[in-house]
Amino acid sequence: MGMNTKIHKSSTINALSVLVVVPSYNASQYIAELAKRLRVYVCDSNLLFVNDGSQDNTLELIKEHNLNHINFSVNKGKGAALKAAFEYAIENNYRSVLTIDVDLQHLPEDIPKFYALDNGKRLIMGTRDISMEKDMPIQRWLTNNLTSLIISIFSTQRVRDSQSGFRLIPVELLKALRLKTIGYDFESEMLFKAGVVRCEIAEVPIATIYDGSTSYINPYKVTLRFIRQIWKRIWA
Repeated sequence: MGMNTKIHKSSTINALSVLVVVPSYNASQYIAELAKRLRVYVCDSNLLFVNDGSQDNTLELIKEHNLNHINFSVNKGKGAALKAAFEYAIENNYRSVLTIDVDLQHLPEDIPKFYALDNGKRLIMGTRDISMEKDMPIQRWLTNNLTSLIISIFSTQRVRDSQSGFRLIPVELLKALRLKTIGYDFESEMLFKAGVVRCEIAEVPIATIYDGSTSYINPYKVTLRFIRQIWKRIWA
């Protein structure tokens, strides 16, 4: 698969467990703080970082903090990183996967909200307050509102924050979906296809934090890819 894997597996993994996944790209400034805060809510065996070909010392810090991880030698995109983690979750009989961004714009302290609603069947979205007053960059605000509206229509369920990467996904849903994209539109594709199979989508409120950290999302490319997703959905 072109990736190196370092995993500390327990001999048995509880089928009621949640695998917490952290896609990571050039994230060295966040690793130590995030790992410390995640470990308050997640045991080491249920925590998995995916280093997506970082060019800084992200991988070295992941190793230094003794974090279970998958390593890509080259950057493949967030979707590819998530796919690798999903395959790991399926192979190791997890009930659900919780994805959280590495840059501390998602608070580990919100994780118990997802645990409380997890029944192994519903997809749970972390929903930010995306009003303009909350300092969301205008490009993200426009992209998020457009995609959320259209996904809500196609999934026949209210989705208010479709671009949130803080979400809990049942492994049974991952087995049913055939996700193809590998970029940031991967998460929109997941919601489209979850709607097709009539998976319940629930929401939990999460903190909204924009600290000026570097975003690798090009909102215009994401929007164009999203329109392509719509076209395929209509004519599928």
